[in-house]
Amino acid sequence: MKLIIILSLLICVPVMAMAQQKSRKLLPYNYTIDDLPNGLRLITVPTDYPNLVALYFVVQTGSRNEIEQGKSGFAHFFEHMMFRGSENYTADQREAIFKRAGAETNAYTSDDRTVYHATFSKDDLDEIVKMEADRFKSLKYALPEFQTESLAVKGEYDKNSANPFSKLYEVLRETAFKTHTYSHTTMGYLKDIQDMPNQFDYSQEFFKRFYRPEYTTVLLVGDVTQTRALDLTKKYLGDWKRGDYVAKIPAEPKQTEPRKAHIDWPSPTLPIIAVAFRGPAYSDVDKDKIALDLLAQVAFGENSDLYQKLVLTEQKVDVLAPDFSNQMDPELFVALARVKEAKDVDYVRDQILATFKRYSTELIPADKLNATRSRLRYSFAMAMDSSSAIASTLAPFISLRRSPETIDKLAALMETISPQDVRDIAAKYFRDESRTIVTLAPKAKESAKNNVEEGKQ
Repeated sequence: MKLIIILSLLICVPVMAMAQQKSRKLLPYNYTIDDLPNGLRLITVPTDYPNLVALYFVVQTGSRNEIEQGKSGFAHFFEHMMFRGSENYTADQREAIFKRAGAETNAYTSDDRTVYHATFSKDDLDEIVKMEADRFKSLKYALPEFQTESLAVKGEYDKNSANPFSKLYEVLRETAFKTHTYSHTTMGYLKDIQDMPNQFDYSQEFFKRFYRPEYTTVLLVGDVTQTRALDLTKKYLGDWKRGDYVAKIPAEPKQTEPRKAHIDWPSPTLPIIAVAFRGPAYSDVDKDKIALDLLAQVAFGENSDLYQKLVLTEQKVDVLAPDFSNQMDPELFVALARVKEAKDVDYVRDQILATFKRYSTELIPADKLNATRSRLRYSFAMAMDSSSAIASTLAPFISLRRSPETIDKLAALMETISPQDVRDIAAKYFRDESRTIVTLAPKAKESAKNNVEEGKQ
């Protein structure tokens, strides 16, 4: 609580006083790291929140690992399949144990990771660790279950594809990346998903490659001690066999000319535009990524000049936001806008491009940069208001570096960023030849039909 109060005060203290806070760590919780001989890592974070524990299995496997042609979508597939039962527990038995424990449980997949998580009473820790360990060591499914789940994945793809934002990102990825596996979304390519029911043997190979202890970190947060956490991890996961597979992720060649694509949407929707530039991978050592993270908020966040202009004053846009996630490999820096009227799409695009150009040549005022830094620190601290929230916050960083230490290293690096750093790094990345623009709008005939109908009213 004391740290949160101090962070909130940072917003209004003078710059000199703020400088005195630079050495303060951003992560206010102590943690321990234990490595088992098989490569499994355990991170234990005791908290003051009583009785509850959050158990996360962070697997460093996502759609980035899908390197074979025609085999995308399998990282996400196993997010589904891991709930179907294992050698010693059926799906119904799993559900009954979680229900009896009053547990909240789920999973998610991204480009770089798959995360399985549950929050429950510490009294059920032994039983649930035992059950979770079993599905990681002894997942079991037959061809009928595999094909049923493959069809469920296809249904999820169809549902997502009905969302124009999802489709926009799918096309943006495929347009911007030509070699790297970031070229497909976590769902995978449609043709691969359609063929997934025929890939039973490959699915088992994928599981054997990546669901291994050297790719997995167990994160336990809450009312738990290191001793108990380590004892249970050794007991149920100490015999998990290490693998030897290392994926060779293809590097994306340098982009040499701007790219663009347009999506004709089959039903009425507001136009959407995404302007993207190639950005750097996550780093807690190099300044580039964190400098652009700060710029993303200054240039395209809700406190930005562009947001004030396009959303509030001119009211030409109802969504404006940056998107620049922390990734293992170089990712896209995206400015996304949804435009209220089709006639304003070009204008909005030009305003976004002008903003990218502005911050490639113009210095951000020091007080604005400092205020942005303070807001990011404050919002980060305020997000960790329960053991499950702490675990959820830590998991993405653990998937990148397998240690919470990277958070404090990143926070310290952020304090060194100057207005000159931001400008120079923006100029380095926001170059015409590394730009990709994707637009989405209803088909012309649909728009014309709508205009006629509006005229009749």
